[in-house]
This record gives sequence, C-alpha cells and structure tokens, in this order.
Amino acid sequence: MKKYICMAAVLGCTMAHAQQAPESNIEEVAIQGRKKIKQERAEFKRHAQSVETLSEEELNRNNPAAIDQTLSTMPGVQVDKRTNFGGQRLVVRGYGNDQKFNNWGVKAYWNNMPLTNAEGITILDDVDFAYVNNVEVIKGPAATMYGGGVGGVVRFYTRPDFTKGVSVSENVLAGAFKTFQSRTQLNVADENYSVNVAYGHLETDGYRPNGSGLKNFFNVNGTVKLGENDQLSFFGSQAYSYEHISGQISYDDYDAGIDNGNAAYIRKNAGNKIKSTRVGLSNSVNILPNLRNYTTLFYYNGNTESVSAGAFGITSSPNVGLRSTFTLKNEFKDFENRFDFGTEIQNSMSTTSSYRFTGSVTNPLETTGISGASYFKYNNNQSTYFAIDYLTYKPWGVTFLAGISANKTNYDRKDLYALPGLVSGKKDLSFGKQYETAYTPHFALQKEWKHQIFNLSYSEGYNAPTATSSFINVINIANDDLKPERAKMLDFSVHGLLLDTKLDYQVSAFNINYTNKLTQLFGNNNTYSYWANTGNQRNTGLEVSVGYQYKNDNSFVNRIVPFVNMSYYDAKYKDFTNNLTGGNSVYNAVNNGKNYNHQTVVGVPRNKYAIGLDLYTEPGFYLVNTYNYLGNVYTDFANTNLVKGFGLLNSKLGYKKSFGRFDLDAYVMGNNLTSQINYTFLFLGNSINDSDTGSGYPKGVATDLNPGPSKAYFFYGLNLKYRF
Repeated sequence: MKKYICMAAVLGCTMAHAQQAPESNIEEVAIQGRKKIKQERAEFKRHAQSVETLSEEELNRNNPAAIDQTLSTMPGVQVDKRTNFGGQRLVVRGYGNDQKFNNWGVKAYWNNMPLTNAEGITILDDVDFAYVNNVEVIKGPAATMYGGGVGGVVRFYTRPDFTKGVSVSENVLAGAFKTFQSRTQLNVADENYSVNVAYGHLETDGYRPNGSGLKNFFNVNGTVKLGENDQLSFFGSQAYSYEHISGQISYDDYDAGIDNGNAAYIRKNAGNKIKSTRVGLSNSVNILPNLRNYTTLFYYNGNTESVSAGAFGITSSPNVGLRSTFTLKNEFKDFENRFDFGTEIQNSMSTTSSYRFTGSVTNPLETTGISGASYFKYNNNQSTYFAIDYLTYKPWGVTFLAGISANKTNYDRKDLYALPGLVSGKKDLSFGKQYETAYTPHFALQKEWKHQIFNLSYSEGYNAPTATSSFINVINIANDDLKPERAKMLDFSVHGLLLDTKLDYQVSAFNINYTNKLTQLFGNNNTYSYWANTGNQRNTGLEVSVGYQYKNDNSFVNRIVPFVNMSYYDAKYKDFTNNLTGGNSVYNAVNNGKNYNHQTVVGVPRNKYAIGLDLYTEPGFYLVNTYNYLGNVYTDFANTNLVKGFGLLNSKLGYKKSFGRFDLDAYVMGNNLTSQINYTFLFLGNSINDSDTGSGYPKGVATDLNPGPSKAYFFYGLNLKYRF
C-alpha cells in the first residue's frame, strides 16, 4: 500500500507541476460548490492531511442533537452511541471502537477548548450539539498539533454571527418516542461584537425499554473586536444530562428484531446523570505585524452519577488548562514562511468512588459493602509542546511542512479508603505513573495546481494509557510494563474543484501502523482484568468524497446538491496475541494463548458509504435525502462472529422562507424509512460475551449489542426567527 501511495503522490505532483503556469498560485475565487468547501480547503492546507468539514447546512440534514447520524455520513468517520443522545464513541479510520465505554485515542475540541480531559478520556453526553454550527474532522494521527491521540481529532465550533442587529429565534421539534426538543436563542451583534445566548431542552421516552432521556443546556457565546487585530471571545455552558441505559441484548434477539432490554440494567433503573460547567476565554491578537497569538484558557467540571449493571459510581472531575498558538509569517523573494509553535497544558483533580452491586434480584441496588468499594483522588497532567514550519515556494505553489511535538503524561492516585483502621484489611491502591516524553513528527509536501491541492504526508501519534489502565486492581500492582500506543501514517490526499468550482472532491489513500496496541485482558479465571500491549495493527484504506451544487435562480428547482462519500478499509492485526508471557508475572498463563495475525480488526467494516440528494425550490420547499450504509463487521479477534451490515434511509421535507423580518422553517423528518434492523453500539474484542448477573438471559448467552429503532419513525419541526 505504501508503494502505491508514494507512486500516486509523485505522479500527481509531477503532472501538476508540468501544467503549472510560471507564476501561478491558487487565487481567492468565488466557489460555486457546497457551502462547506471554502473552509474545508483552508483546513486541508493548514493541517496538510485529510480533513473534512460540516457546515450548518450539513448538520441540519437531521436532528443536530443526533450527531452520530450526521458525522457518520463522512468517509472514514463513524459514531456509535449507547443511549438516545449519549454514550457516543468516535471512530476515525477504523480506530477508537475497541473501547467498551467513552472515547479514548480520538481527541475532541469545542471552540479551541479540549473536550478530552488530561487523562485522555472524552465524554460527550453533556455537549449541546444542537448549538454547534460547524464541525471539522482531522483523520488519522494529528499529535504534532493536538497532542495525544492516534485516531484523529474532531473539532466542534459555535461560530459568532455578526449580522448587525438583534434577533430572537425559537426552534421546536416533536415526534417519535414522545420526543420534545426546543431551543430559545437571542443574538445581538454589531460590526465589533456578537453575543449569543441560548437555552436548549431535550426530552424523550426513547425507543428502548428504560430508554428515556432528559437534557437542559444554557450556553453563552460571544466575540468582541477590541481593535483591528485584537479579538476577545468567550464561551460558557451549564449542562444537565440524564440518559437512561437499557443495556445490551443477545445476537438472536437482535437478528429477530426483538428488544426487551437487559433486565440487569432495567431493574436498577440504570443511567448516567451529569451536571457540568464549561468556561473558555480566548484572545487573538497581533503582537507584531507578522506575529500573531491565539490563546484559550478553559475550565470544566462535570459531576457524574452512574448506575450500571454492576456498580454505582460518583465522579467529580474538574479540568483546567490553556492552549496557546503563536504564528510567525515572513516573506522573502519567491518564498513564504509560516512558523506555528505553542503548547496545550491540562490538569485534572478528579475524585471518583465506585460501589459494587451483589447482583441480587430482590434488592437490585444492594452493594457488596465498603470493603468492595473504591474511593480515589486523581491528579492527572497532560502537556504538549509543538512547532510546525511551512515553507512555500510561490512560483511553483509548493509547500513543505515539517513539525514535531513533545508530549508528556503523568498520573498520581491516592486511595482515600486506605487510611489506617478505616476499612479492615483494605489494601492501599495509591500509585503514581509517569510516561516518558513522546515525540511525534509530521512531514508533508503540498502542491497547488489550479483548483487542485495535492498532499503527501507522514505523521505520527501516540496514545498514553489512562490512569485506570495503568494499575491492576485486585492483585494491587502498578502496570509497569504498559507502553503507550504509537501510530505512523502515510497519507496521500487530493482536494479539488472541477466544473467551474461547482464539483468538489477529496480522495485519500492511507496506511496506518499502530504499535503496542492496548487491549483489556483477563487474569486468573476472569477474577480481574488488566490492560496490556498485545501487538500491532495495520489499517489501510481509500476514502472518496464527491459533491456537486447546481444553481439556477430562474428555475423552479433552483438548487440541487448530490453527494457520494465512500470508504474502503483493509484493517488487519499484525503480531497480535493475548498470550503474554513476558517478564511481569501477572501475564503468565492467564489468557488462552491465541495469535490473531492477519485477522480482520474487530468492528471495522470492509466498506462504508453515504449517498445524498438534496433539492431546493424557488418557492422555498426542499427535500433532503440521505442513505448511510455500514458494512459487515466481526466482533471477535478470531473473526468467527459476523454481524451483518445495514443501510439507513433518512429524508427531510420542509418549507423555508423569509417574510419581512421573519424567517420560517417548517419540516417533517423521517428516519430508517425502510425499517431496517440496525445497531448503535457493539461490544468488541475482549469485551464480547458480556453476560450480567440477572440479565434475564440464560447463562452463557452473550449480550453485546445495543439496537437502534428497527421501524420507520418521524419528527416534526418548526423554526422561527425574528430580526428586530
């Protein structure tokens, strides 16, 4: 695969240079294609690797709160979820889906503030996706600019609206599963400032037993221009999220379209309750005419109560830090140089407690007592220092990028139940862990020709183990043999415009090698679990996205926007085994000793694609159609358990028009119109064969799937906006 990527890159750049005019460069042009393209091309050039974006128009293809449906239309991106609007798991280029809960290895940001905490964990339940109006996905290792994370980076934005004046809006949606959603918004703006205040509410009974959810959000977002080159931005949110959990069902029930939920979860009224506060303050200023700084200070605190099939947990997780980037630009003769350097620093001082359930059916919330409980205080630190240089030879339109980052992670945990005499016979589970500084380079060669951008890049990433995985409970030892995952990616991508800029396309061929793959294993007849480096993984693939926009203001159908996004993957294990008999005695004879070389990586389909066709008319009627297909996947390392793929057809029919000072958007939205059996979350790898005590299933029957709605369902919406 590497050979073909290199050959294609050299051939593409050679052809482009041969046809390049002597002093030509890409000019600022009025792009007649899709609304997202201008930003997407700018980010593609800046990151020098495959990047795709979603504008507000793409985000409104469906309910914006259902970010899983919207993001999954992108090639190379998949979003799983455990509940109606929560428990999201981000998967980029086949990486990120082997974690049982939450996100690990794919970083997320909101308005330059990390959603990923200092431990490397990302929880998205308390993010108001309906308030997001722009998304950017950097596919593959991007640690040089963003620190830890071997899978990629997903950035969510709420961009300011500088439309002069005062406006108020009310968005309401209701429909299937007794869902009701509203957002009340006020926007005040002038040439030099924009302030937006919004309150969002979302409630649903859900499509599964014990599947109800409730979310409330209060958001403030603003930007003030302090001078011609000085801008201050602020963001604040207060969120409440309570998502009930129905639990996993068996494969037989899933195939038959039966969903009675999992009694081990339902009996306990399982769910995740989060109350959180997020604050960010950013300043963008020209220190010198050619030196600019963009600094964000951020704070987050989430208070979580979670009830699962096996335990009750309480967590308070304050996270504070800063991200600062300096940009130095210089021009000399035919050359242009841009030098970005900066840092991202985070610290979290979380407190977490967990109380195990006995599994009693008559008293489902009965615990094993304080001797089986845990109460920890964590001090986690993560820091990244990066420098990236872009050197452009303008006559040829060629840019060479070279960058490197230094990444440090350390944990310190104190066992608050280990005080002498507090709990009889209690082992002290306190520990400290510091991982060696990891250096991640990024090199790229970029060529612009007319409206085409050719990019060949090599980038590395790393993913440090979490504080939890760095310690082995029950046997009470630090997991000293554990190493961070590393990734090396070779990527050749082309982003271009054709047919008078009406047609846009992006083609990416990539090869990613992951080493020291982190996997959860089980020891001593499954009496405890631990994490280990089980080997390597290689993901290769081809991604293609093509979109077109037809416009004719004099026609009844004045805009037609079709698109096709396709992904083809070949993801295989390499030197991958769970028979670990190394120097640490904990690894000896605790697993079944199988080697999974050349087996397909769990949860990664061979193919995935999305097709869309949107029609807009002069009177204001519109029809948006999306078909999203996910191919077959294996859930186990040995590739014996195949879960069939599925395709979901969604449509949105609406009427959008302005009447004087009023803007109106009324619509009806139908999802899964062909009533396909589908899933939203799978347990994979060593997490499979899950069987909770009191699940209602016979002993030995695995419950590994969270199904989605298997019948067509509909929502009805009305958006009103008044401009004073």
